[in-house]
Amino acid sequence: MVSPAGVACTPMPSRGLADLHMHTTFSDGWPSPRELVDYASATGLNVIAVTDHDTIEGALRAADHAARRSKLHVVIGEEISSRNGHIVGLFIERRIRPGMSAAATVHAIHDQGGIAVAVHPFWRTQRPAGGGMVHGVGWLAAELGFDAIEIENATPGFYVFNQMARRLNVGLGSAELGGSDAHILDAIGRAYTEFPGETPKTLRTAIESATTIARRRRYRAMGLVRYAAWGLNHERYAV
Repeated sequence: MVSPAGVACTPMPSRGLADLHMHTTFSDGWPSPRELVDYASATGLNVIAVTDHDTIEGALRAADHAARRSKLHVVIGEEISSRNGHIVGLFIERRIRPGMSAAATVHAIHDQGGIAVAVHPFWRTQRPAGGGMVHGVGWLAAELGFDAIEIENATPGFYVFNQMARRLNVGLGSAELGGSDAHILDAIGRAYTEFPGETPKTLRTAIESATTIARRRRYRAMGLVRYAAWGLNHERYAV
C-alpha cells in the first residue's frame, strides 16, 4: 500500500470483536442456540463463545447452526461450577464435570488444550430457596493458572465487580476479556473482547499473548426491562 504522499506503508491489521460468555436454553438462558447465533450474527461480532452451565450441548448446536448458515464463528465453551466458584473453559472438546476444586477444573481445561477464564471473579449471590451461594473464584484468580480474567461482564449491576477484576488484572497482566454473560438476546455484545484478527485462531493467539481489550456498550432501556424479567422469572439465578 502507498500513502497519498507516495510513501509505502503497511496496512493496519483488522480487529475482530468477540463475546465470550453467553447462555442458551441448555442451561439458564432464554434464547435457543439457533436464536442466539442468528441474533449475534447481526451485531457485528466475529466470534462468540457459548458457555452454558456444566454442559457443552448448547455450544455444539450453536456451532453446527453457525457453520451452515452464518459467517459467525462459534467457540465451544462451558461455565463449570467448581467447588470454589464459576470458571469458563474455552476451546474445549468435551464436557468438564462440575464439583471439582478450582485447581482441578483449571487443570482439566488445560488437559484438553483449552483456555481457562476467571469469569466475574468477585461476584457473589444467594440462590433462592436456601440453595447456597453462587460466586466467582475470588482471589484464586491470582493464585491459579488462569489464562485470562473477565474484567467486563455486562450483567446489570456488576460495575463494582468489574472494577475489582480490572484492578486485580493490572497486577497479573493476564489477557483481559469482555463477555456479556447474556441470558437474553438484548445482552449479546453488551460486553465484548476486541482482538487483532477476526477468527477463533487469531482470538486464541491474542489471549495467549495478552493483546486483547475488554470493552462494554450501554444497554437500551428495554433490554434492562427484559433482563429484570429474566431475573424475576428464573428460579436458578446462576450467572
